[in-house]
Amino acid sequence: MAEKFTNFSAFYAFYLTEHSNKTCRQLHFLGSTLVILCLAGFIVTGATMYLLAAPICGYGFAWIGHFVFEKNRPASFKQPLFSFMGDWVMYWQLLSGKIHFAQQDEAHKA
Repeated sequence: MAEKFTNFSAFYAFYLTEHSNKTCRQLHFLGSTLVILCLAGFIVTGATMYLLAAPICGYGFAWIGHFVFEKNRPASFKQPLFSFMGDWVMYWQLLSGKIHFAQQDEAHKA
């Protein structure tokens, strides 16, 4: 990612191209779901271990998706705020069916 984006809309279009591998998207969704569960666990129990686990779950699954399956560097390394926002927009779009879990872009098909 050579370009530094100044607005989220332009960044998000780029962000989606960096998440074209279905396994990467699925791992992002799993990690984000675990973040929500960790935050709920903290709210219910007050145990700080849940707060510590949340970023490990979120970034851990996402980075495995990028390094192993997508074979690119996560956008969070260059634009962390837009990347964080993009994670949650993509999460909602996956949940609502606007983006598909299993659809693989042509560039990644064997």
